[in-house]
Amino acid sequence: MKLNYKKTIFVGFAFFLICAFWQAYDAIVPMMLVNKFGLNQTLSGIIMSLDNVIAVFLLPLFGTLSDKTNTKFGRRTPYVVIGTLVAALCFFSLTFADNAQLTSLKASEDQSFYSELFTDSEIANAEYNSIYNKDVPKTYTVKDYAANVVFNKNYADLTETEKSEAEKWFTEINKDYNADRKNPETYYAYEDGNYYLVYHGDDGYYYQKGETKILLSKSAMKNAYGNLITPARSVYAWKQTLSNPLPFVFFSLLLLLTLLAMAIFRSPAVALMPDVTVKPLRSQGNAIINLMGTIGGMIVLVLGIVFGTGKSYNQIMSYTGFIGAVCVLMVVALAVFIWKVNEPKWAKEMEEDSAKYGVDDKETESGETKKLSKGEFKSLILILCSVAFWFIAYNAVTSKYSLYATNVLHKDYNTTLLIAQGTAIISYIPVGMLARKIGRKKSILAGVIMLTVAFFGATFMTASSSGLILNALFALAGIGWATINVNSFPMVVELASGGNVGKFTGYYYTASMAAQIVTPILSGFIMDMMGSMRPLFYYATIFAALAIVTMIFVKHGDSKPIEKKSVLEQLDVGD
Repeated sequence: MKLNYKKTIFVGFAFFLICAFWQAYDAIVPMMLVNKFGLNQTLSGIIMSLDNVIAVFLLPLFGTLSDKTNTKFGRRTPYVVIGTLVAALCFFSLTFADNAQLTSLKASEDQSFYSELFTDSEIANAEYNSIYNKDVPKTYTVKDYAANVVFNKNYADLTETEKSEAEKWFTEINKDYNADRKNPETYYAYEDGNYYLVYHGDDGYYYQKGETKILLSKSAMKNAYGNLITPARSVYAWKQTLSNPLPFVFFSLLLLLTLLAMAIFRSPAVALMPDVTVKPLRSQGNAIINLMGTIGGMIVLVLGIVFGTGKSYNQIMSYTGFIGAVCVLMVVALAVFIWKVNEPKWAKEMEEDSAKYGVDDKETESGETKKLSKGEFKSLILILCSVAFWFIAYNAVTSKYSLYATNVLHKDYNTTLLIAQGTAIISYIPVGMLARKIGRKKSILAGVIMLTVAFFGATFMTASSSGLILNALFALAGIGWATINVNSFPMVVELASGGNVGKFTGYYYTASMAAQIVTPILSGFIMDMMGSMRPLFYYATIFAALAIVTMIFVKHGDSKPIEKKSVLEQLDVGD
């Protein structure tokens, strides 16, 4: 009995395209909602939680429907084909609504856009937060900000000529930054309560303080475009959304259709591998499926780097090219799936192999369902609380990080997420070895501690911080998350017995899905309340630390996993 790796890889193309979609969705949709439509973090969090709300109701439904489906193409394949094509079409169509809003903002060519931003309205300062940089103002008017950068005065203290110069600088900085990404006049320094324009001379970057030239390292400079234009543009975008809501209505309807289409085939796609794989080989089969999904997500991150979606100056870019490339990737993966996967034939071969090797493919219901003891029940509750806590922490970061990286860190989110996923893949094998030596509970605790340390370290990262340190922290988070994933689901079902494994599986996914519904909204509300995105990693750190506390008191469900027969099986971490 040996797994047919080629067949399993072709089946895995369904999960490949699913993970490719979600990687793009989680990164780009928050950017559209906040930067183009001007939604605050709370409202964008509500929308970002919709996919999980839909999943709670529709994943079991379509999983059950596919169980009862019988076509010449198989039980699962029709759902995968129809769902993928509708999802790709709707996802690409999102860009038309996004571009319609972009046109209404007139951000790329109409000078009236910049004139409307140059207002007396107060804007939240991207450099301010409640913990660091308290010396900078929490809010400012765009006029005062520009006046201070150019003249070190408030706008009211300027002469009429100076006022014109400040507005001209504000207008030109947008045009220059869009035309020349490296224009040094888009940077400024904040020293002694004053703003200074930064120039680039033969001896490096500097600002002028009276007659004195003050040299600066590049890390000490502030990005005027990100700190000045981005928050002002978001306020303006929200005004445009309220005055002309049609693009947002169109966008919301297409987004809903996209999520519904994705829900159609998620469960059937995951169920296909067991349909065509003999039961003893499903652990290896699931490893292949997970690996294919991770590769899909990593390819999308590489596409993000190619299209520059993580660059701070591209926050109001058109995403048509990038999303189009992702949709093409999905359709190509689907084409390979249709071309190579013969579900009815392979399912019949699986039944024949099961009979040949005497493998009972049906879940046993004959065993008695043991009632949990008081201690076991307490451990189950604590494990589920832990699951909820670490998903609250992790999903808050994944759903907000693209915005955080571009607006706060001024770094490309694609690179750090790519590193996190890459280290997760590499760590699956040593993580499996660790669990066999010390057990699952201690392994999970080690993973949650790594996650907590990584998130806490990220709270200290600023736009001037080293990219190497940030990448190292995300690598640590990737290892920690892999360690948790490998061991958490098995700990829950370890408490099951007889015919109630499905029930305990439901407990696990209820806890994780509920957390993913709550956390985009809760984290967004906290950031809005604090007037900054800075609380994101503090929020994640606190909930990851709570998971440590609850896991410490778990007394049941631990076990040392049996040694897996191949290196590939170490990648079997559940769905």
